[in-house]
Amino acid sequence: MARVSYGDTPEIRSGAMPLTILNVSYPLATVADDAAGGAEQVLAMLDQAIVRNGHRSLVIAPRGSECHGCLIGTEKVSGVLDDSAKRLARQRHREAIHRTLSGFDVDLVHLHGIDFPEYFPDVLIPKVVTLHLPCEWYAGNAFQARPETYYICVSNLQRRTCPATIHHIIENGVRLPVAFSKRNKVVRPFVLGLGRICPEKGFHFAMDAARICGIRFLLAGTLYEYPEHRAYFDKEIRPRLRRGHRFLGAVGSERKKQLLSNALCVLVPSLAAETSSLVAMEALAHGTPVIAFRAGALCEIVDDGRTGFLVDSVEQMAEAISVAGRIDPAECRRQAECRFSATRMTDEYLALYREISLLRQPAHSEV
Repeated sequence: MARVSYGDTPEIRSGAMPLTILNVSYPLATVADDAAGGAEQVLAMLDQAIVRNGHRSLVIAPRGSECHGCLIGTEKVSGVLDDSAKRLARQRHREAIHRTLSGFDVDLVHLHGIDFPEYFPDVLIPKVVTLHLPCEWYAGNAFQARPETYYICVSNLQRRTCPATIHHIIENGVRLPVAFSKRNKVVRPFVLGLGRICPEKGFHFAMDAARICGIRFLLAGTLYEYPEHRAYFDKEIRPRLRRGHRFLGAVGSERKKQLLSNALCVLVPSLAAETSSLVAMEALAHGTPVIAFRAGALCEIVDDGRTGFLVDSVEQMAEAISVAGRIDPAECRRQAECRFSATRMTDEYLALYREISLLRQPAHSEV
């Protein structure tokens, strides 16, 4: 089905009864504005919007998460994030969900983790599941019909490949910098990679493209201690950290803004069929063009030739870097404002919460 655009949320802003919303994160990733994962950033924006609109926000996430509402923190799993660590984290999430639903009058539960079936609450409360990742990555039981459960996709492309009954498409959004002007010139130009350091992100291809162009490549992001992520970094990233290429590690929000504003372009060489890309959206919001492999929803985000380039090889990415300066920063920003604002995204989720709440009211009134 086509994406439903809710626009404003008049029922909420006109003084309707406030709701209590429980958002549940992926058990192994902390929630914050500058989190490495897109799902965690979306959850952080939702939490803030729920509070801002006069509702009660409960968030189950690992300790160390940053929330505007009430954080119900689960103990973080330390060390290597292997199968044993995942099982332990899921168990802690199950226990936290049970305690929370026993202690609070929750109107709706919103789940964000790829492993949500492992701790899905079997209660007569509406559940919203946002499918942040490619549908083929989820377990086979993820898409079974469940009572009062609403599945959300984050792009049209994802919807076309999803076996579940999808109730709405709500595209992701990002916070737009308040002030926008043409970016400052940088003495030593660079191209930027940003995100989780893992095989499917393909950052080594971006490093090779930058080497062909003779330009610095800066890589900012989090390396989680999954064995396959560490092996990828050691085999593909570390040997390429020469000739000006640098790994910056995780960066805070202010440093990220500086990097996005000053980069010649942002490279997104993803090998996965991305369902969305907050990195690409953030780059455009800062007036910075995006050069991306033609993968998944990146084809919906990047306007080829206007806000960046879609390419099919390392050689084509290198060619695109050489002409990235032709892209108009003002056009990148304009499209971000029109299509990718966090306010639009959170308003659509808040309207969905209200819609689901109103659907349940007749049943309550008959009791």
